[in-house]
Parts: sequence; C-alpha cells; structure tokens
Amino acid sequence: MVCGSLSVRTSNGFRNRHYAVYPDGSFLHYDKRHAFRFAGEHEHYQPGTDRVIVDCKGWKLLLMTCYDLRFPVFSRNRKELRYDGVLYVANWPKARIAAWSTLLQARAIENQAFVVGVNRIGIDGNGIEHNGQSAFISPYGELQAFEAQGWSSCDWSAAQLLTFRDKFPVLEDADRFELSC
Repeated sequence: MVCGSLSVRTSNGFRNRHYAVYPDGSFLHYDKRHAFRFAGEHEHYQPGTDRVIVDCKGWKLLLMTCYDLRFPVFSRNRKELRYDGVLYVANWPKARIAAWSTLLQARAIENQAFVVGVNRIGIDGNGIEHNGQSAFISPYGELQAFEAQGWSSCDWSAAQLLTFRDKFPVLEDADRFELSC
C-alpha cells in the first residue's frame, strides 16, 4: 500500500512524506524533494535528499510527490538505480491541469517507464479546485487509463517494457547528473 503525502515532524523539522507499507508491516518512506515555493512550502518543510524505489510485486516503483513532477533530473531513470514505473501523488490544481497531463507524459517518455499520476479532487482549505485527472501513462507516452473523478485501472506488461527498452535503448545514452541539496 502506498500512502502520501503526510506532514511528518522529524528531529530535523517537518517533512512532506510519502509511505510504502508492505504486508509484513515493514515500510519505506520518501520525503518530497522540491518544496512548492509559490505556496510557501519551503518555509515549513525540509527537502528530502534521497530517491526511493520500492518493490511492488516485482515492479520497481519510484515514489514522487506533486511538485517533483516539474524537475526531470531528480526523477531520471538511471542505469545504476533503474525503475519500471514512477508514482506521483499530487495536489495539482485545476488551473494548472494541462501542465500536469503534459509533464506526466514527458516523464514516461524520457524515462521509458510507466507513470501513474494520482491527483486529488475537491476544493481545498484555500478555495482552490482540484479536479483529479489521475492517469496511467505507458513508456511510449500513451494514455492507458484516465479518471476525471473516480476509480480507474489498467494492465502493465513487463515484457512490453523490456522489449521497448531493448529496441530503443535511449536510457543507455542519457546524461549523468550529480544532485546536491
């Protein structure tokens, strides 16, 4: 089960945290790397430093939170830390939903990975409307499933993913980046 994101107090201040909990009770967590300055998050939350890839029934999934979607270097699929899919849990407002959809597709294409974008719905405490638009995107950038305000699902194929990466090995030519906080 994946749960996120939550405001968590740590010894180093507050973190915007995303959890992956396994059936045996063990868990991993990802702390959001990119604070949304426009909303003042940088004044309240400490940035995460580590990428977290979880195993989900044999699939390697990178955990990301909301605004991280705008920063492709941090989510870059790298040979030494390869993933099959990335999960973005978000509070992306209706006013910027075109960017949400476009960036989800871009992350799938550039990383040759499946992408799941789970976005909230409803009106938040500041009166900002969130209209969902959660989506499953294929490594080709194709929309596999979409929801406006409800549930959705789709099937992923590991064989399709590996065949695509073998036939078109762009990840082998990707630039190497060094990240710092």
